[in-house]
Amino acid sequence: MKYGTKVISVGFLAVGVFALMQVILPITSFQIWSFAQKFNNQILISPIKSSEQILGVSVQNTGNFPSIVSTLTRATKPNYDRFQISIPRLKMESNLVYVDSNDLDRGLAQLPGSALPGERGNLFISGHSALNRFLPSQNAPFAKLTDMKKGDEIIIKASGTTFLYKVVEVKVVDPSDVSVILPPDKQGRYVTLMTCVPPGLNFKRLIVIGKMV
Repeated sequence: MKYGTKVISVGFLAVGVFALMQVILPITSFQIWSFAQKFNNQILISPIKSSEQILGVSVQNTGNFPSIVSTLTRATKPNYDRFQISIPRLKMESNLVYVDSNDLDRGLAQLPGSALPGERGNLFISGHSALNRFLPSQNAPFAKLTDMKKGDEIIIKASGTTFLYKVVEVKVVDPSDVSVILPPDKQGRYVTLMTCVPPGLNFKRLIVIGKMV
């Protein structure tokens, strides 16, 4: 009887250690990644700052998750309600992005009011990450977004047309920084991908910016 109790105790301890490691490892690996990127001058760690006030856009808590929400509407709706995104670096192939959506639980979401594929401005796409990046999940399409590097391709297909963007910047920002929805300039055509970091947690936001070529 004592032996059985000991086995059960050891089992509970092992489960507890495993659960703890699921939280510690993503944080540790993200810190190592962040240091390496900073050392190689490939990433800008943005300081915590007050967000720009952008009419119709705010940060709201959905459960315990602070996310950027938009009430912006466009004068003319597109003739499609979703489009596809492929990212060779992440082995992501034709994932759906829902147009004018604030619902990240549904999948990848294009922020209402942001540019559509190929348009001038900033096509802003958000998606969840995950604690365990090695177990693929439809609910965490951006689990491996930290793998992105400058020069990587982002391929978007909408309404029969293909648009190619190349990554020009990778940075980490505070969750309250809504200025990331703005394009870097007024002339270019950009896409911005956003997810939480460390993966699966919501301390910061990883921003990957691509420019159409």
